[in-house]
Amino acid sequence: MRILLTNDDGVHAEGLAVLERIARTLSDDVWIVAPETDQSGLAHSLTLSEPLRLRQVSEKHFALRGTPTDCVIMGVKEVLGGKKPDLVLSGVNNGANMADDVTYSGTIAGAIEGTLQGIKSFAISQAANYVDGERMIPWEIVETFAPELLEKLIKVEMPDWSFMNLNFPNCKPEELQGISVTAQGKLDFGINVEKRSDGRGLPYYWLKFDSRKGDFRDGTDIHALKENKISVTPLKLDLTDYDLLDRIQKAVVA
Repeated sequence: MRILLTNDDGVHAEGLAVLERIARTLSDDVWIVAPETDQSGLAHSLTLSEPLRLRQVSEKHFALRGTPTDCVIMGVKEVLGGKKPDLVLSGVNNGANMADDVTYSGTIAGAIEGTLQGIKSFAISQAANYVDGERMIPWEIVETFAPELLEKLIKVEMPDWSFMNLNFPNCKPEELQGISVTAQGKLDFGINVEKRSDGRGLPYYWLKFDSRKGDFRDGTDIHALKENKISVTPLKLDLTDYDLLDRIQKAVVA
């Protein structure tokens, strides 16, 4: 099995090294095409106004000055010479990608592009913890449990335009409470704009996440992580609102 890896935290991110170790439990034929720099929050964006610069880091390991979407395209079309891999794994992201966050996530975008290329794809994220204001990532959770879970999930037949979003909880391995197959939850927007001044007194701005409230109902990805469970969420690229479609059709035709 040929596996292509990417992420949005950058080619030197610890989560990518974790993902490579996970992938090598499944196959010896593992390729990496990851962004040269952090591309978090860029979603499913393409680089169209600048050239893409590809750098070989080591054998089967490449860095691209581009987005996660660019990385999957370049991996399939250039690095692998047009020969599609059997599997695309995107991650392991530094922090959860659940609920509304999937629309912003570059990690999710890597799996989206793999899906568009006709490749079975998974986005994988590890929830974070904060200790005295410092972000801590319990990588041992995902590295311990992802290999066996992926072995099971890659055998599941998925329809076109569908992929899986895996989130691992912020807990110790011995505290894991199981696996939940979940629906995408809903969080409040939770982003504010913080205004600052540079050395010359000119204003600049940071987008800042505040505490977020959301739908913690049983059966959602949010609830699963809160209960120290691994969340497995099947997502699809068909964004059509079929419940609304018939009503619009009647309104237009009437």
